[in-house]
Amino acid sequence: MILEVLGSVLLGLGLSWAAAHRFSHRLPAQRTVYLAGPLGALFGLYLTHTALGPGHAYAPFAGALLVGAVLLSLLIRPTGHRIGRTLPSRSVV
Repeated sequence: MILEVLGSVLLGLGLSWAAAHRFSHRLPAQRTVYLAGPLGALFGLYLTHTALGPGHAYAPFAGALLVGAVLLSLLIRPTGHRIGRTLPSRSVV
C-alpha cells in the first residue's frame, strides 16, 4: 500500500511537471500546479482502490493518472482571444 501511494504521488508530480512545462502561460502559480497533481493522483488511487478492492496491480495507477490529469486540466485558463464563430446579424424587414 505504501508503494502504491508513493507511486501515485510520483505520477502526480510527473503530470504536474509536464503540465507546467507545456502550459506554463495558461496555468496559475506553479505551487498550485505542483500541489494539485499529486493530490489528484492520490484521490484517484483511493477512488480506484476502493472501487476495485485489493489485488489489482496496475488499475489503481491508471485511476490515479486519470484523475490527476483531469484535476490539472481544470486549472488551465483560456487564452486571451476567442476562437469561435460569430452569430450572423439579423436584417430587419
